[in-house]
Amino acid sequence: MNTAARPIQVRLEGVTLAYGETVIQQDLSFDIARGDVFVIMGGSGCGKSTVMRSLTGLLEPAAGRILYGEASLWEADRAVRTRMMRRNGVMYQSGALWSSMTLLENVALPLEQYTSLSQRQVRDIAAYKLALVGLAGFDDYYPAQISGGMRKRVGVARAMALDPDTLFFDEPSAGLDPLSARRLDDLILELRDGLGTTMVVVTHDLASLFAIGDDAVFLDAETKTMLATGNPRDLRDHSPDPRVRAFLSRGEAVAGPGALPA
Repeated sequence: MNTAARPIQVRLEGVTLAYGETVIQQDLSFDIARGDVFVIMGGSGCGKSTVMRSLTGLLEPAAGRILYGEASLWEADRAVRTRMMRRNGVMYQSGALWSSMTLLENVALPLEQYTSLSQRQVRDIAAYKLALVGLAGFDDYYPAQISGGMRKRVGVARAMALDPDTLFFDEPSAGLDPLSARRLDDLILELRDGLGTTMVVVTHDLASLFAIGDDAVFLDAETKTMLATGNPRDLRDHSPDPRVRAFLSRGEAVAGPGALPA
């Protein structure tokens, strides 16, 4: 999708991320367009999850600004930043479900904590969110009673509980078989198309990022900065940086040109 023609949901301006004296990524400047699936990609250890932590308000940048619309996340006072963070939903890599709660209770938890809705309203909304991710009728199941792919879907439903403007996914396909991973990719696209929600996905999985990515940023562990931004397929075929092309073309030499999705 053409980000130049779409409103900007999130903008990074000269962001540097560090833990103490250790710089993880530096000089990050890119835009995430509203309604896009934006992929944060790169090899292991490049800082993908660290960038997501900063975008979701868990790690303050050492330098630079993160803007949601015109508001600067880390320059806002604590109360404003908290309100901004509640406009985001996060699906964690493991699903992070409470094993002692039913699926409906897991999804209802944010509604109980952050709204004044009645118990009936909370249950109705939680059941609706489960239905949106294809789990209607599973309200009273526990996480141990369902598959890994279904647990990921519950994680998505809970991330959507407060109707966020932006949904973040941390390695959503990790630990899933190829069919379950594809179903989760399809769900992400269905939610984007149906709800218009902006999706930010951290992944190094080629099949997933080609299937869902409208736009992307490539992070490099060696230089500790971004090497490219753009549509993943365009970067694979036309990036001037050989490191980006090599990352996005890995596996072709072994599996042949048909290994990657068309």
